Amino acid sequence: MIGADNQQERLDTSWISGFVDGEGCFYVGINKINKMTLGWQVLPEFRIVQHKNDEQILHKIKSYFQFGSIRINHGDRMEFRVRGLENLNKIVSFFKNSPLQTKKRKDFELFSSVIEMMNQKEHLTKQGLQQIAKIVSRMNHKVEPKYLKSPETIRQTSERMKI
Repeated sequence: MIGADNQQERLDTSWISGFVDGEGCFYVGINKINKMTLGWQVLPEFRIVQHKNDEQILHKIKSYFQFGSIRINHGDRMEFRVRGLENLNKIVSFFKNSPLQTKKRKDFELFSSVIEMMNQKEHLTKQGLQQIAKIVSRMNHKVEPKYLKSPETIRQTSERMKI
């Protein structure tokens, strides 16, 4: 935790959890990349976006976790972003110990299940990738991943239905 004399300058786990409830995002992208074994990449990330005027809070959060990056999100917005399985496992552990209180908790639970599947290397199998895509379609605003709409996935699903 950041040590400071001013109470408002210190971040604690409850404050971070509450802030993420309002401002954070657990996201899993599934991107078409032909050089990948299955032709698809699973890219989970945790983000907090703020107007550039509040960028200092992103730096405090980054300092608290001791990992992640701060970069331009879009226009005058900045983001604290965490990628990479090792650090995302730490994020999952943090929020299991400091639970979210809003509907974002459900997104976190789904995100956490994808991270666990990736820890088990299930994202490297067609069946695992299909399962992850279904989980992702239930997250956030329930956007169906391109993977589920792709011709090869649709073909595989229809072939399984014939059996």
